[in-house]
Amino acid sequence: MVKIAWHPLYAHPLPEGHRFPMVKYELIPEQLLHEGLIKPDHLFAPEPLSEELVLLTHDRTYWEQLRDLTLPAKEQRRIGFPLTAQLVERELRIAQGSVEGALYAQRHGIAFNVAGGTHHAGSNWGEGFCLLNDQAIAANYLLSKGLASRILIIDLDVHQGNGTAEVFYGQPRVFTFSMHGEKNFPFRKERSDLDIALEDGCEDDEFLTRLAIALKGLVREKPDFVFYLSGVDVLESDSLGKLALSKFGCRERDRLVFRFCKDNGLPVQVSMGGGYSPDIKDIVDAHCNTFKTGLDIFE
Repeated sequence: MVKIAWHPLYAHPLPEGHRFPMVKYELIPEQLLHEGLIKPDHLFAPEPLSEELVLLTHDRTYWEQLRDLTLPAKEQRRIGFPLTAQLVERELRIAQGSVEGALYAQRHGIAFNVAGGTHHAGSNWGEGFCLLNDQAIAANYLLSKGLASRILIIDLDVHQGNGTAEVFYGQPRVFTFSMHGEKNFPFRKERSDLDIALEDGCEDDEFLTRLAIALKGLVREKPDFVFYLSGVDVLESDSLGKLALSKFGCRERDRLVFRFCKDNGLPVQVSMGGGYSPDIKDIVDAHCNTFKTGLDIFE
């Protein structure tokens, strides 16, 4: 059975007027249940991640400042959220959801996290709505337990996965691949093992062609596990994205990734990443399409 991490705290409210659409974390599972694509027992509610697992990836001083709510104001502004105990707990539950999702994926081929994709969090910083890097934490967990030997992280959010690139820079057991808008946030990029920077206005055909070529080459890396960040801020409708993919193109992007994983016998954990279209329906539809496409290929 495909498992999906979700917790009510994922939709923790932010101050009025904040642009980050937290409500999507309630609407995605509701929509999947409404369409009969999943049943309640597909969902699991993760507990908070242990400090031991946080410290596999993040600097102790940074973590303790998060935990104790003593992170300097300048660093909180870099994250974009006013720091609260509830937001730290939320991030811990998201990261635990990706750890457990990775284990479920090894059993069932694929698993999802309704949230996650917190790829701007580096080893000693938070940034861009990200406090802790869920997929980096889950990757380090698999490696530390000997459950994977060569991990591939496919990051197709519109923003470069700078935190993930920094965490794994020079780590031969993790290959980081980010395909993103060249002129978008973060404006100081880190170096992934493979970066593909796209011009503003990139449409379906160019995006899908370049992705297909990249995936074909990644077979040579011989991974035994994949983490996929499936942000839908690549949509033309997205207010922060600057690319121009249609919903069809976004779904085809997911199909290429899932087909790559399935054809090569690679379990895949999927985190949702960004989505900032003005109409929440566009965000939810695109995220639900990721679930539908993954289920079509793996079930």
